[in-house]
Amino acid sequence: MIVAITGAARGIGYATAKALKAGGATVVIGDIDEEAVAKAASELGVEGHVLDVTNRASFEVFLEAAGEYDVLINNAGIMPIGPVLEETDADAKRCFDINVHGVMLGTKIALARFVPLGKGHVINIASLAGVLSTPGLALYNGSKAAVLGFTEAARLEVKRHGVEVSAVLPTFTNTELVAGTRSPKGQKNCEPEDIAKAVVNLIAKPRPQVTVPSKLAASVKISGLMPQSVKDAMNRRLGLDTIFLDFDHDARKAYDSRIRS
Repeated sequence: MIVAITGAARGIGYATAKALKAGGATVVIGDIDEEAVAKAASELGVEGHVLDVTNRASFEVFLEAAGEYDVLINNAGIMPIGPVLEETDADAKRCFDINVHGVMLGTKIALARFVPLGKGHVINIASLAGVLSTPGLALYNGSKAAVLGFTEAARLEVKRHGVEVSAVLPTFTNTELVAGTRSPKGQKNCEPEDIAKAVVNLIAKPRPQVTVPSKLAASVKISGLMPQSVKDAMNRRLGLDTIFLDFDHDARKAYDSRIRS
């Protein structure tokens, strides 16, 4: 099995590449950071390429290099945080270019290969942020909600061809994306390896959607039935109303600089 993974120089993508390689898969990773992807590829013992997921030509070259790939994992994404009135138009455009357009682009290119073959699997790394809106996370919430809508529509369209399209919804995960923030009260962040394990299991047993950790899936469904006043009170109790508004700017400076460069 050959698996292509975007945004895999670090974080969830890196952990997923490591887990799949350990399981015997041939893994090809891509990332826009040339130095980081070369280092990651060397450490993992896999093939690595520079990839700009917002550029069709770049994406096509990456997937051509992956050869007869069986699975594409659209993992690349960024998470700008802070008050919505302080997010620039450039922030909004870059967030949606990478998180949404990049996922759509990769999915379409992969499906053009998979549908005629009658097999293949596209896995889009979304987020619980796509279904649970949080103050200070408006751009990210919007982008991940778009990923979920797109992924499900694409899945319904191609399932008759024998092709799988799935979404993975991680909760707070200890990667650079949450630098400078704190965890919700009483909750423990996931590790990238937790998401990687879920992806490995999803490839082995395809499903439309997987939440990580799985115990939160029921909570999300129940919250949809709650009155807004109850949900607001729960958010305040967990501290979700301020996590992405009251954060350590210095601890986040390196990440913010990188995603805006």
